[in-house]
Amino acid sequence: MRSILSGFVTIAVAVWMVLVSPQISSASPLMSVDVAVLPGLKGAFTGEQPDNIGVTDGHLAACPESPNCVVSQGADTEHAIAPIIYEGDRATALASIIDILSVVPRTEVVTKNDDYILAKSESRLMGFVDDTEFYFPADKKVIQVRAAARMGESDLGVNRRRIEQIRLAFNDMVKRTAAE
Repeated sequence: MRSILSGFVTIAVAVWMVLVSPQISSASPLMSVDVAVLPGLKGAFTGEQPDNIGVTDGHLAACPESPNCVVSQGADTEHAIAPIIYEGDRATALASIIDILSVVPRTEVVTKNDDYILAKSESRLMGFVDDTEFYFPADKKVIQVRAAARMGESDLGVNRRRIEQIRLAFNDMVKRTAAE
């Protein structure tokens, strides 16, 4: 139990370092990480959840033309990202993704079922909301992913980095579990 808890702490620190620490200004090293949104901006950049969220005919939605989205199914070069590969059973892979999302700052799971997870993440200072989807097809040991900003043109690569950090945490969790 102690090694599992240690693994989760390691994952939490790794996710925090990549997703949060680059956003902390070097001019204010004592700035609290708990600050969510600048005063007066709460809800200003939330946007509405898109209608195309979810799985249709075994596929996540394509990305819009804007560069603020990545998807692992049928994407052009600019929007393409690799799916997450797993071994073992789908329920364990799904539970692992849920565990990882629980330590991603300002992220909450919105929808979860046997083959799909939708999470939303809010940026620390401005409150921009991104939707991140994970689809677990029954016939393959792969997690299809999609992450997109609800508003704006560019996300400065945040969605791609978030997916890659979740992939790293997932692979690290798998290695730690296998070693026990």
